[in-house]
Amino acid sequence: MTYAFPLPVPVLQTDRLTLREPREADFAAALAFNDSPRNAFVGGTLERRWIWRGILANIGHWALRGYGFFSVDTHEGDFIGRVGVIYHEGWDEPELGWHLFDGFEGKGYALEAALAARADYHARISPNPPISYIDPANLRSRALAERLGARPEREAVFHDKTITVWRHPAPVAQDAGHTHGHTVSIPEPYAFQTSKRGD
Repeated sequence: MTYAFPLPVPVLQTDRLTLREPREADFAAALAFNDSPRNAFVGGTLERRWIWRGILANIGHWALRGYGFFSVDTHEGDFIGRVGVIYHEGWDEPELGWHLFDGFEGKGYALEAALAARADYHARISPNPPISYIDPANLRSRALAERLGARPEREAVFHDKTITVWRHPAPVAQDAGHTHGHTVSIPEPYAFQTSKRGD
């Protein structure tokens, strides 16, 4: 029996990646990420039940807002991380966020996926530039934000830590197709009924 995801999550194709809906099968990789040092800047190690609830929360985010974290696969079928725009209770604004799993960093995947997710957000949801919350010690995320054209805007206390709020640039015409040398295929807008808090 083939399982059909119940929400209309767009599937984005880039040169090397597929950005798709979250799946139950993603849970094992999410657990491995939780148990690795790579999670230090996205909440640290949590109990297993919270990782499961995080997957469910992401599905709920898609249902409520019409956007959220994509699961990112290579065209060879490796599940390499999650990238997307989220806007949870307590967030100042919609945030473009990312995390890659061990062994997939340093290949330009995060940039390619973030460009696609950001272009999709602008094409379907809002022209307003998102932010990214970045711990000043997270040098990899800071470097990626700079490559995405984001700039530090202010400091803020977020989840009891002082972080830097980075502002992404306003969308331009080429964001819908060619972004920084990467080709992004964005499907026609879906008929979401979404909260307008991200506008």
